[in-house]
Amino acid sequence: MIDMSPEVVTIVMVAGLLVGIMSGFPLGLVLGGVAMAVGLVAWGPQVFYMFYNRLFGVLIEYTFLAVPLFLFMGIMVERSGVSDKLFSALHLWLGGFRGGLAIGTVLFGTILAACVGVIAASVTMLGLIALPAMLSRGYSKGISAGACCAGGTLGILIPPSIMLVLYGPMATISVGKLFMAAFIPGFVLSALYCTYIGIRCFLKPKEGPAMPAEERTATWGRKIYLLFTSMIPPVFLVLAVLGSIFFGIASPTEAAAVGALASIVMAAAYRALNFPVLKETTYRTMRTFSMVFVIVVGASFFTGVFLSLGCGDVVASFVLAAPFGRWGAFAVIMFIIFILGMFIDWIGIIMIMIPIVSPIAIAVGFDPLWFAMMIIVNLQMSFLSPPFAYAIFFLKGVTTPEMEIDSGHIIRGVIPFIGLIMIGLALFIKFPQLILWLPSMMIK
Repeated sequence: MIDMSPEVVTIVMVAGLLVGIMSGFPLGLVLGGVAMAVGLVAWGPQVFYMFYNRLFGVLIEYTFLAVPLFLFMGIMVERSGVSDKLFSALHLWLGGFRGGLAIGTVLFGTILAACVGVIAASVTMLGLIALPAMLSRGYSKGISAGACCAGGTLGILIPPSIMLVLYGPMATISVGKLFMAAFIPGFVLSALYCTYIGIRCFLKPKEGPAMPAEERTATWGRKIYLLFTSMIPPVFLVLAVLGSIFFGIASPTEAAAVGALASIVMAAAYRALNFPVLKETTYRTMRTFSMVFVIVVGASFFTGVFLSLGCGDVVASFVLAAPFGRWGAFAVIMFIIFILGMFIDWIGIIMIMIPIVSPIAIAVGFDPLWFAMMIIVNLQMSFLSPPFAYAIFFLKGVTTPEMEIDSGHIIRGVIPFIGLIMIGLALFIKFPQLILWLPSMMIK
């Protein structure tokens, strides 16, 4: 065993993490491996007792059970067929306006966010359904790709979100309150995206031309009927999950089980439920949850060693030394989160950083719920910021050679939306009640 100062341990662990990630190893194994190496050097075999306690703590975390249930719900909604009908209805209503299809894509992503909660499913669906529709009608590649990526990433912010389920236990904040706090920020970002698209296409009509009248011929009654019938399933699902939490009927984990059941009912209503669909949904849920579980356990080992060896105090001292008081500390934390989002999976960021920075935020006087939502909104940028940009990779994966879209088109398309998220963060700083009002109305 070797006695090392907290400063040296901090440098060694952070450097080891970065080297492991850059080497291409899975994040969960890198986190656990660095923790094990440093723990063995510092404590010897005693470190395995701590690992056992950490693993047991993850296994008995009741809220964590909501993760596979929400994953199942999202995948089942993806297979139900509701997305095709919903986009067709928005297509008819908004296609006649400049940029209408791109605005419809963002709104489509906003509605999907309340049903799916997994950006892989949201971005993929938008890429398969909305992207070809926009490109075939003369929309620019940049605005088409940007609308799909930005609209799809709302699925990790607007409840039910897997990110919120994982964040709550790490910061000892009610997941139900996080769900309610995330609604208005999600809608604000959606409104900013739609406003930007509308203004841009008004100034540059060639980037988002209106659809020809013959492509949207339908009576008002038909349009209303299509919109109404396509909205019933998502509304039913949202009320089943979030309504039960808001009115104090169910905990987030219980609501996740209700949502999983409601998604099965929805698939059955659309005649998309059969044994192969149920089997594939279950397998995909297991594969995705296994990946999440390995990262969570590895990150739990990493933060356990990191904090036990005093590295959290080193980070706190660095952050609190920033000029301009608590807002300087806030700016440093947000910058660190933004940079990490360019290189590390969001699950790793939450599991590593939140136990470290949450006490700092409380110490300098920030509301824990408000601070949590600022971190979560900041992480929206991580899905759009190269090189580690989930949304860009997911969208590129569903493009076809005929579309002639490369990664450069997608990156240029998402850059304005990163700026819009920054504007959203500024609004939430200026008007914190945008975050705090709805949770204060919850029935306990």
